[in-house]
Amino acid sequence: MTVKDKVIVITGASSGIGAATAKLLAQNGAKVVLGARREERLQSLVKEITDAGGIASYSVTDVTKPDDLKNLVAKAQADFGGLDVIFNNAGIMPSSPISALHTDEWNEMIDINLKGVLNGVAAVMPIFTTQKHGQIVTTSSVAGIKSYAGAGVYGATKFAVRNLMEVIRMESAQEGTNIRTASLYPAAINTELLHTITDDATKTGMDAFYKQVGITPDAVARVVNFAIDQPEDVNVNEFTIYPTKQA
Repeated sequence: MTVKDKVIVITGASSGIGAATAKLLAQNGAKVVLGARREERLQSLVKEITDAGGIASYSVTDVTKPDDLKNLVAKAQADFGGLDVIFNNAGIMPSSPISALHTDEWNEMIDINLKGVLNGVAAVMPIFTTQKHGQIVTTSSVAGIKSYAGAGVYGATKFAVRNLMEVIRMESAQEGTNIRTASLYPAAINTELLHTITDDATKTGMDAFYKQVGITPDAVARVVNFAIDQPEDVNVNEFTIYPTKQA
């Protein structure tokens, strides 16, 4: 299993997909370094992982701050002597109709969902290019491959992430740096994303829909584990994860 002993940085690690992935990867022998804004959640998760025999550490991280990502990566190197994977997972989804003009939320989504990913890429790229290996896994969304009314700006950030990951894959192949990428397109996964929706009508509809078809974040965690577990000469780079019940 190639997951074993890999050093893996995870953003948005304090809940949902990030937390589920951290636990699964640690269970399978990875050394995980967790980043998120909520320190108490990070402390609790690290304790849970280490109590179960896994290896984990954390650094409080706001992905909108480039220095926080640099510190998170430096923490991985200091604690475990290197870095193999970054999982850019932090994100928010305050969806609403464009006509509602929730412009503050638009900017926040751009800062976290897109610039936050770019900050993660910038933090690891010098390391990965120098060592000529590494993997960048990023949570996009099913809204990054198809358009949904009420999710125009959210989807725009996720479409951008999809393009970014594919270009990194192509450029790395051209440059001979062996950087693998994997883009995740989760559909209705029950996480705290729904809590970030402030538009009443949108939230009512989304809550009902997710209650009907939503599945747990463990589904996405297993896909991340699969992508990382491939041999270094294999890049499985796009995954759409639907609940079976979702049309």
